[in-house]
Amino acid sequence: MRKILSFILWALLCCCCCWTTQAEIFTSISQMTDLIYTEKELVQSLREYIQAEESKLAAVKSWANKLDALTKVSTSDPEGYLAHPVNAYKLMKRLNTEWAELETLVLQNPSDGFISNMSIHRQYFPDAEDETGAAKALMRLQDTYQLDSEAFSKGKLPGIHSNAILTVDDCFDMGKTAYNDADYYHAVLWMQQSLKQLDGGEETVVSKEDILDYLSYSVYQMGDLPRAIELTRRLVAIDPSHQRAGGNLRYFERLLFKQLNELNQDYQPASEEPIKLGTYIRPKDHLPEREAYEALCRGEGLQMNDVRRSRLFCRYQDGKRNPRLLLKPMKEEDEWDSPHIVRYLNVLSHKEIEKIKELAKPRLARATVRDPKTGVLTTANYRVSKSAWLDKEDDPVIDIVNQRIEDITGLTVDTAELLQVANYGVGGQYEPHYDFSRRPFDSNYNGDGNRLATFLNYKDEPDAFKRLGTGNRVATFLNYMSDVEAGGATVFPDFGAAIWPRKGTAVFWYNLFKSGEGDYRTRHAACPVLVGSKWVSNKWFHERGQEFRRPCGLTEVD
Repeated sequence: MRKILSFILWALLCCCCCWTTQAEIFTSISQMTDLIYTEKELVQSLREYIQAEESKLAAVKSWANKLDALTKVSTSDPEGYLAHPVNAYKLMKRLNTEWAELETLVLQNPSDGFISNMSIHRQYFPDAEDETGAAKALMRLQDTYQLDSEAFSKGKLPGIHSNAILTVDDCFDMGKTAYNDADYYHAVLWMQQSLKQLDGGEETVVSKEDILDYLSYSVYQMGDLPRAIELTRRLVAIDPSHQRAGGNLRYFERLLFKQLNELNQDYQPASEEPIKLGTYIRPKDHLPEREAYEALCRGEGLQMNDVRRSRLFCRYQDGKRNPRLLLKPMKEEDEWDSPHIVRYLNVLSHKEIEKIKELAKPRLARATVRDPKTGVLTTANYRVSKSAWLDKEDDPVIDIVNQRIEDITGLTVDTAELLQVANYGVGGQYEPHYDFSRRPFDSNYNGDGNRLATFLNYKDEPDAFKRLGTGNRVATFLNYMSDVEAGGATVFPDFGAAIWPRKGTAVFWYNLFKSGEGDYRTRHAACPVLVGSKWVSNKWFHERGQEFRRPCGLTEVD
């Protein structure tokens, strides 16, 4: 039995190592839900295997008990036993036929069905990239919403407490993922949490020596030599023969005393305060407005005040007496005064939303951005979602929604992009970006067009949508197709606004002034989804065809 279980574990390990998958499953909650049912089916298959093994073992035990009783009688007086012709016949029969049947029973492998089922499903399984992506998503949520590792490990998220806990080994693997990416800031936080839970008496596979090994070096990389020395000494005390620890300890001590001599300071022992969120400063990255962006995601730093709020109104909007809106005008609410951002209520019905999601799900693919240097579409960590593009030819509901958006905005959809549907995955986000194409700083440049996203203000940004011949993205119409339990706001770091998803509503703003110049205030972001599954759909309008619907103004910033 033990050999058979060992074989199954070995087979599963081989499957995990050899499977080739589509990867990036973690970028879409919708596609991840399919894995829940796959896992349920595999559990059922595993139970069937266990039941088969138990039935087999029960049959073998029955044979053993019967034969044990029989041999006790036969061996007590072999000649007397065989003197009876029936016993002699049955001995011949047992050894010739029945023991062969027992051999066949023992050689049966109930694991074949289970392994076959695994082979069918394994092509849809996540791979190492998905696991790493999901781990980094948790770290992103940790940073954005200022959650310590313990909160995550105990399933305590803002407003939610669940049984989704992280074990010592889970925390260790999180820390190792960060460590392998040279992200020592997060490696420290997760290795410390792993050590804390181990010291608390949790059962674990990983050893304390391994945790201390990773933690001490990560703390050293964060520049905290006294604590690195203290942790390494703990490691050496547990395992005096640990060669790397001994070498690191001598190196750390020499380095610390050298620094103290240069600064003419006395040795100060490591702080006894446990490492937690805020102990070390998070390294800066490529995003200049990182702090402001994340604060808005938490609902902090909002620039809404009484004066601005007094300028916001709600109204019925009939699309300038559009026949389709006269009897049922749209409810319009001001979200921001300048730039003007509005929210429309009851834009999409539940039935329409479900149909759009149904159409999009089979087509969902990792959302891409255009590299500002090369102009090539590529995936990026700052955009974690999957998207699909839907045309009016795909289903009548798309044509109906397109017409409704045109009626509401007064802008033609003839030159607009297809309806883009997006589903955000674990920690799904889209960091600050512009929807419009920013023209290069070249007075001789006469191109027009658009791009999907940007990093910063590069001079050599290519003209991404020139081939469309429809000009720049003049406006954005963003449908919220789900409520989100926590996180997932649309924020504008430049002027401190945050708009929270509400199913069935939509927000609208212009990306360009009437002159055609870009409104740089509209740089916005989709905050990481903390809890929930976020579905949105976008309609991006382009300049061509809007000449009489949105005429030019008298100044550059009208």
